[in-house]
Parts: sequence; structure tokens; C-alpha cells
Amino acid sequence: MTPRFFRALGARPAGERLEALAASPQWSSGRFHAPLAPKRPDLWGAVVDHATTRGIERVPRQGLPVIDRRRRDFEEAPRTGLRITWLGHSTNLVELDGKRVLFDPVFGERVSPASFAGPKRFHRVPLPLGELPPLDAVAITHDHYDHLDYPAVLALAKLDVPFIVPLGVGAHLEHWGVPRERITEIDWWQATDVSGLTLVATPARHFSGRSLVFADRDASLWCGFALIGERQRIYYSGDTGMFPGFADIGERLGPFDAVLMESGAYNANWRDVHIGPEQGVLAAQMAKAKLLLPVHWGTFDLAVHTWTEPAERAWVAARRAGLPIHVPRPGESLEPNDPPEMARWWPELDWKRVEERPVVSSGLSRGLLERLAGLGAPLPS
Repeated sequence: MTPRFFRALGARPAGERLEALAASPQWSSGRFHAPLAPKRPDLWGAVVDHATTRGIERVPRQGLPVIDRRRRDFEEAPRTGLRITWLGHSTNLVELDGKRVLFDPVFGERVSPASFAGPKRFHRVPLPLGELPPLDAVAITHDHYDHLDYPAVLALAKLDVPFIVPLGVGAHLEHWGVPRERITEIDWWQATDVSGLTLVATPARHFSGRSLVFADRDASLWCGFALIGERQRIYYSGDTGMFPGFADIGERLGPFDAVLMESGAYNANWRDVHIGPEQGVLAAQMAKAKLLLPVHWGTFDLAVHTWTEPAERAWVAARRAGLPIHVPRPGESLEPNDPPEMARWWPELDWKRVEERPVVSSGLSRGLLERLAGLGAPLPS
């Protein structure tokens, strides 16, 4: 193993940081806990699925229509005051009220502790790290490799920019050279100021850990984020399964001009920690979304489905729900209150509809299950 491999694993919270975690309502018995106690993913089963599944296009055979961006593209402020640029997977640059927040920056070629193995990016980075415009904050939802990117943190650590993360994630950042004074760690429902904006950590049904032997499972918290300006606001779900808390997020912090909702990398095995397209549409409705932007898809092969399937299913479910949706190309910028016309940019491939391969989280009320049925998901027997 290379030194990079071991350093990319990060560090567990210790000392004063660990003492602070114990004060969280989400902490007990030495770890953090998610709502509805999600069933753990069968990681070995997922590896077997990837190794044995054949006949579907999990990785594009042709290049994607990436929109290449440079720093100069962000010199002019958004006309409406709010602009979102999707940089692939869950990496988004949000400009609001003249401020810029970069969410879950992943710029590396692989989402893995190794530089030579693991899921590989299948489109180029639309906005290189060296071309980033000045940032007011970097916000990271949790410590999984496809959200907390070691190479990106090393580069961003050299900039005078604050990092805002859920409890415990600061241990990784500090281990990689981010000064402690530039790290703000917050719990669910806690807020922090970002140059006059308000950033709130929101609950999510997920888990954490970077160790290959699960030694650090749930040692740090995970979250979504609401970014609130003077007149506009967005919500980014982070990774999550379905749970009733989306309604609380909508009531307490919404309505949202745009909701960036995890929509890809799902199957029945991951149903309690990855929400999937149909549940994502329902969650966006519960959170009072005016516009849905599906994220967490289209960049890495992380689940056994056609790479285009998340977009297809989210589009169908949103139309059934009457929820406005826009599926941006990698690198595309849009202003939620003046979105461009929605157009298909991905190829037409075979994909499994919700009726064929439903993703329904456990522990849901009858009411939520019936609402999902309205989006095509069959009711559990």
C-alpha cells in the first residue's frame, strides 16, 4: 500500500473533538445514529453484483457533452441572484447574494483511497481546481470517498477558505493540513454564518466511515445542507434514505427555490441509505421544492444500473408528481428562478422502470408508501 492510501483514510475524532461529539443528541454508545435505524448495506453483495452483472451500459461508451468552465465564467453575477453549477456527481457550486459555496468538492479521478483502483470518473472535470473562482466556504456532507475527496481537500487547504462540515469530519481535514481555525463542525439543525448567508445542517438517513475494516463506522456525522439568503434558498440532501424528516426540513427551512436531491447509485440492497429517483421526488415535494435538480449520478459507476437510469426515472416521477425538474449537463449553470428549457442530453438506453425494480426504504408510514405508489412504486406486500 502507498503512503497516499493510508493518509487518504483520514483520522478518527479524538481528544476534545471526541468529547464534543458526545454532547450531540445523535450520539450514543460511541457512535452516531441515523433516523429509522437504516439496514446496513451488504458491501460484499454489492461487490459481487458489480463483478457479475453483464449486458447493461453502466459507463458511457461515448463522451458526455461536458460544458467546460473557467474562472472568467463566474465574474458576472447571476441576474436573479442565485445560480447553481453542477460539476458532476454531488459537486455543486452555488452562488447566492454575491457569495459562493462549493458543496462536496470531488475533483479526483477515482473515489477511492487508492490512485490506481476504485470507481473511475467517466467525464472530465468541468471546472478544474485551478480555475475555481474565489470561494466563501466549502461545505461537505459526510466522509465517504465520493463526497470527501482527499486530493481536492489538499488543494483547497492552500486557499484561505473556511470548511463547514458535520461533527467529527473535521478530524479528517485537520489530518490533511486544513488549519483548525478554518474548520466549523455543526450538528443537525445548527446554523453557521457564511459571509452573511445562513448555512444549516439538516438530518439525513445515512452512515459514515472511510476505513476498509469499518473501524471508523459512524464515528463522524452526516447531513444535508440548507443555504439561506435574503430572498432565496436552496437545499442539498446529501446522501440519504427516505425518512419523514424531509417534511420537517420543508416546514422549518423551506420553501426552497431549488432542491439538489440525491437520485443515483441505488438498488434494493442500499434502499435505506440511498433514496433513489422516485423517493427523491417525493422527498423534494415534502421539503417544499419549487424545482428539482437530481444529483449523485452521471459521473461514477457506483451501482448496478444503466448510467442513464437515474435521470430517466427522476424525470418520469417528477412529471407524475407535477414537480418542475431540470437535469443539467456536467458543467451547466442555471438560475432556478429562470431555468432553461429542459431537454434530454443523455442517450436513450434500456433501463428498469420503478415497477420493475422499486427502491423503497424500510420503516415508512402507510401514507408515504401510498404517495410513492402514486409515483409508480408498488406497495410492499
